[in-house]
Amino acid sequence: MSLVGRSDLKVLVLGSGGREHSLCWKIKQSPLLSTLYCLPGNAGIADVAECVSGIGVGDVPKIVDFCKANAIDFVVVGPEDPLTKGVVDELEKEKILAFGPTKAGAELENSKAFMKDILHKYGVPTATYIRTKNPDEAKEYIKKNNGPIVVKASGLCAGKGVLMCQNVEEGLKAIDEVMVDKVFSASGDEVVVEEFLTGEEASYFALCDGKTAVGFGGAQDHKLSGDGDTGMNTGGMGAYSPAPILTKEMEEKIMKEVMIPTVEGMAKEGCPFKGVLFAGLMIKDGQIKTLEHNVRFGDPECQVVMSRLKSDLLKTLIYAAEGRFDELPALEWDDRTALVVVMAAKGYPGSYPKNTPINKVDEANKLPDTTVFHAGTGRDGDQLVSTGGRVLGVTAMGKNAKEAQAAAYKAVDTISWDQGFCRRDIGFRAIARLDG
Repeated sequence: MSLVGRSDLKVLVLGSGGREHSLCWKIKQSPLLSTLYCLPGNAGIADVAECVSGIGVGDVPKIVDFCKANAIDFVVVGPEDPLTKGVVDELEKEKILAFGPTKAGAELENSKAFMKDILHKYGVPTATYIRTKNPDEAKEYIKKNNGPIVVKASGLCAGKGVLMCQNVEEGLKAIDEVMVDKVFSASGDEVVVEEFLTGEEASYFALCDGKTAVGFGGAQDHKLSGDGDTGMNTGGMGAYSPAPILTKEMEEKIMKEVMIPTVEGMAKEGCPFKGVLFAGLMIKDGQIKTLEHNVRFGDPECQVVMSRLKSDLLKTLIYAAEGRFDELPALEWDDRTALVVVMAAKGYPGSYPKNTPINKVDEANKLPDTTVFHAGTGRDGDQLVSTGGRVLGVTAMGKNAKEAQAAAYKAVDTISWDQGFCRRDIGFRAIARLDG
């Protein structure tokens, strides 16, 4: 029997970041829900869910035990780590429904080499490439290419394993770092070396039920730590949705050329993909190239997509997990722009202080159309403190990017956190288009 007809569901969300706070915030609004748990959660998630401590997010046996002991009906997996460890497979063995791909499906993110081969085999547009475990072969390809090149460690590197090399010398150095010096340890045993693409980057989500895919909105994020896209690479310093480059026609093209062929290809490979596909795309002159697939919601992109979603998220994710998209009602979206500014600890993405006090978040949350999603937060008694690098995702809605940006920075400036910083130009591309 489908879980959709019930109103007493016990749901567990796995993860502790801003992405998981936005998922919990949205799931909490569903009439299907009775009890919401988050493992391990954070100080902000504690306002909408019961946080579960003492179990690691990658400790699959203990997660399964918790679900059985607490009669969990449905599990939503936030980060990639438990997915690549097979948490969905183990939950399925116990007849517990989960949103997310099996271990085989998670290979799309776990191995960039596997992902590139799937794209190539099923005609999904992507950069030309080689995959190799041999440093000499990689270097030969770089010399032959004789120009800018991209070197990717094939395994999981928490978003850090992509090296953009401007010339042959940088490319050869990247191979030494990844394959010889092992800066990403075993994740760099195999590399993908591919052509250097130019254009405008965007992210697009699709929900998948094992057979097909349904578009779930797009966003643009800001990866570099400093204003004007300067500084160091990070997990993401802000995002906005919708992205002007993702017109209705472009979204249809992405679904037809990228998302549906990937899902149908995975089914043909014997590992049907259920969950969310999160494609990193390069768009130039109306043409798409796929940079990567991730198998979970992006962070901070998830926060802006959840802010715009009007449909019942819990019901939608259950339809995906049950493989029943033929019964899924059309999704409804807020036409306004959502924009998130990440507040990070000074020093991030390098070393940074922890347990620094943060105040006036409640005041910021009271501003109209504003939600502050917590990422790296905890409590020291009653005092809200920072516990990570990316700490808050200050999210606001507006008629357009300009209004959403103004509202988000009004909230940022309400928050009192001496040891924090943020970029002051999130959304600049969308605003430049508005200004013509």
